[in-house]
Amino acid sequence: MSDHELPAPSTRARELRDRMVTFMREEVLPAEPAYLAHRRAAGPDDHAVPPVVEELKRRARAQGLWNLFLPAESGLTQLEYAPIAELSGWSLDLAPEAINGAAPDTGNMELLHLLGTEQQKRDWLEPLLAGEIRSAFAMTEPDVASSDATNVATRIEREGDEYVITGRKWWTSGAMDPRCAFFVLMGKTDPSAPAHRQQTMVLVPRDTPGVTVVRDHPVLGHHDRHGHAEVSFEAVRVPVTNVVGEEGGGFAAAQARLGPGRIHHCMRALGAAERALALLTARARERVAFGGPLADQGVVQQQIAESRLEIEQARLLCHRASHVIDTHGNKVARDLVAMAKVAVPRAATRVIDRAIQVHGGAGMSDVTPLAAMYAWHRAMRLFDGPDEVHLRSIARAELGRTPVLPPRG
Repeated sequence: MSDHELPAPSTRARELRDRMVTFMREEVLPAEPAYLAHRRAAGPDDHAVPPVVEELKRRARAQGLWNLFLPAESGLTQLEYAPIAELSGWSLDLAPEAINGAAPDTGNMELLHLLGTEQQKRDWLEPLLAGEIRSAFAMTEPDVASSDATNVATRIEREGDEYVITGRKWWTSGAMDPRCAFFVLMGKTDPSAPAHRQQTMVLVPRDTPGVTVVRDHPVLGHHDRHGHAEVSFEAVRVPVTNVVGEEGGGFAAAQARLGPGRIHHCMRALGAAERALALLTARARERVAFGGPLADQGVVQQQIAESRLEIEQARLLCHRASHVIDTHGNKVARDLVAMAKVAVPRAATRVIDRAIQVHGGAGMSDVTPLAAMYAWHRAMRLFDGPDEVHLRSIARAELGRTPVLPPRG
């Protein structure tokens, strides 16, 4: 079987996917009104978990829909996980967390599973896998171009058996959640080392003296419940045993963490695109203008057809990248993951935008989930690497590739 031929899912994977369909239909989507009512009553500055989330977590775990993102825990391949993750993308505020498959925790769990010491796994990975705590990822900085990870300026200086951390981060995903117990932080340990050996990742407990969560940043006016925070680190001391992997290995650790994270974001984005298309087609059938339903208008039919084409194309690319991760590893799949990371959010935002257009003013409000969906997936073209960085790496790979010509005559 070639990398272009995708294997059929196992019986267990099909059963879990069917179970996820039922869970989404009977548990998650009906819970959205209660979740939204809680958030509206609490206000944007309240980041506490609504009770319905913990209830959904209990139900998902009881049904075996738990930690499916991590092959070592679930036994699923990335390709088998893809349809389940896609379904969770239909309700991004609820479903990923309900199945313990929400960013940034999944990336942090993958990192600790891969590089964590036995003590780090006991202290941080096991509670994350149990859904008892949340975590944050602190990499991006306001004062440097963080699309180039070698630019990171936060200093990590060793003093005896401790690291002393000084710097400022922002867009620190997950930091506003009161259950956030620690940060995975990337900083610079040796400015004189080669560019890709200057950085180190360390674990910083949230309650460490010198850690200050300054404020939450909204995304297109929308405050995420888990937050995208600005965080200050002033002479923060942690033991050197909190290093993730090895000193100087931060850049490699970041790539190991972000690879699976990127493809999981793409999987979920496909679900959002499918929901947007479902909302678009329902609105087109129901809304009457100029003497008939909008679905009779040729321009609307074209929007529906273009949306279906783009979703199917994006899904094929996402699934192929997932299969190559399964069969050859993250490094070999790097270019395909980069392609998916560009193509899938583009497709999702185009489909969501069309759905907004067909809904008119309702699409711009909180009457539908479309505006919030658009904000998140537009941001996806920046986080985990902006489109331009991925396009650069794709072009470089293509320029370095020897063309495969057909045989003569």
